[in-house]
Amino acid sequence: MNRFEESYFRMPEEYAGRIPFYLTYPMTNVYQTEKEYERDMERIKELYPKRMKKLLAYVEEECDKLEYEGSMMYDEYPDKVTLYRIAANVYDKAVPIQETGRRENGRDRDLLDVIQVLLYDEMYRRRGRRRRCCRRWW
Repeated sequence: MNRFEESYFRMPEEYAGRIPFYLTYPMTNVYQTEKEYERDMERIKELYPKRMKKLLAYVEEECDKLEYEGSMMYDEYPDKVTLYRIAANVYDKAVPIQETGRRENGRDRDLLDVIQVLLYDEMYRRRGRRRRCCRRWW
């Protein structure tokens, strides 16, 4: 038997030339596509330098806390001061007090900038995922 003639490929006799309603619209598998995006992002994250991976863990933890309905993460225009405060909190958790170096106001400005970029990137990914997967159709 030809594999294209199997029973699940044949249209039932009762339809006789008509297409069932569920076949009239293209089937999009949004969740499967989203899983592919996530797997790809995890592969890219594996390429990050070791220190950035550690910082990213703290950033993801903060973003997990912000991921709820009505969060400022999903505002159309997130508040820059609040985002700076979140990045500063991540910095304070990630960098031990004993570590010394080039600091401005008690913080290494370059490292704080890196944390802000990681935070904004993570928020962008989560906002996009929510936009793609969690739409309300009513």
